[in-house]
Amino acid sequence: MSISGPPPVPGDWYSLPDGEQFEIVAVDEDAGTIEIQHFDGAVEELDTEMWQDLTPEPIAPPEDWTGSMDVPPEDATPASEISLHEEDLTEFLDRMDR
Repeated sequence: MSISGPPPVPGDWYSLPDGEQFEIVAVDEDAGTIEIQHFDGAVEELDTEMWQDLTPEPIAPPEDWTGSMDVPPEDATPASEISLHEEDLTEFLDRMDR
């Protein structure tokens, strides 16, 4: 996968010029695809060329990043408390499944 500029990283949030916000949920370098989840919960897969054409701008996660994830606010972990370290992923997913 050849992307100019910083590569998309799962967990990072972006905004498009029209104000639409989304999160990177997966990057498959072998297939050259990037999976994004829009704030409303819709998931979309893009190829590298489509990603380049979007001209996304990195942003901080929205204050209410739960969107349509059906997570009550009191059960949601604030983005500032989420660690992107791989060893913490299992613990985070376990909390989300409760």
